Amino acid sequence: MRRVVARVDWFVVSLLLAVVVASFFPVRGQAAEGLEVAVVVAVGWLFFLYGVRLPTKEAVDALRDWRLHGSVLAVTFIVFPLLGLAVQLVPSSVVPHDLKLGLLFLTLLPSTVQSSIAFTSIARGNVAGAVVAASFSNLAGVVLTPLLVAGLLGGAVGFSVDSIGTIGLQLLAPFVAGQLLRRWIAPWVLAHKRLTTLTDRGSVLLVVYSAFSHGVVDGIWTTVDVGSVVAVVVLCCVVLAVVLTFTSVLGKKLGFSRADRVVLLMCGSKKSLASGVPMATVLLPAASVGIMVLPLMIFHQIQLIVCAVIARRMGDAAEPEPART
Repeated sequence: MRRVVARVDWFVVSLLLAVVVASFFPVRGQAAEGLEVAVVVAVGWLFFLYGVRLPTKEAVDALRDWRLHGSVLAVTFIVFPLLGLAVQLVPSSVVPHDLKLGLLFLTLLPSTVQSSIAFTSIARGNVAGAVVAASFSNLAGVVLTPLLVAGLLGGAVGFSVDSIGTIGLQLLAPFVAGQLLRRWIAPWVLAHKRLTTLTDRGSVLLVVYSAFSHGVVDGIWTTVDVGSVVAVVVLCCVVLAVVLTFTSVLGKKLGFSRADRVVLLMCGSKKSLASGVPMATVLLPAASVGIMVLPLMIFHQIQLIVCAVIARRMGDAAEPEPART
């Protein structure tokens, strides 16, 4: 029983509880306006912390191993979006239009950092390479994700020129400020990891509650039924399976060492919930955020379960090879 409890992702449980609370107790009126202000502050704070924590030097050094890290970026920002576009061919009678757009949105996001590195370590891969790949993916995602949303989702979600200014103020400015102040602030942030993690997750929970609260007021649950959710789960599994297969084959074709193939597999197959939810509040219409982040929340849990199993089996099956220099 203790092992089961220890393996529960309590952050995901908290996210689900936030959805439930928002469904029964959505905020309205002036309270909703106050919550929107709090969300803007929370998103800015999150991206400021991302800027502080991301090691700029390591991200720049990634250019030296351009084949490995270029492959991770290509899978993250080219292969994934192509799969997201393919999902749009599914009839709306099977998956509602907004959920399909949510599936496309999740494919435009950067990779995770923490789980990518953790699973690479468990699988006995190139941990240093995973740190660089995941960091560089998130650094690139601050710019590439908004561009991809504008190009692939712009017409569907009403992305406008005004949104560019919002992105600059709420995402890029705090991120750049964090990078500039990293030299002085990073030691304190890293020394108080538990506090900053709680702040991170609390901010994401606030954003999720706000998004679903707004969606409930606008009738989100009248457009989503159990069948639609099941269809989204199936599509998330298919997308993940295709990416895992593709990265596995690509690593072998490019002649990567086993350690680097693990990096490509683990970093290339992830999508960041922590970055995705705040980005959604900035890039997507408020009325659509709740339903469009639902596929991301589902995919996040699936990728953790599947990749945890794969990483454990890979770690048990073989000794790591030395990484390429």
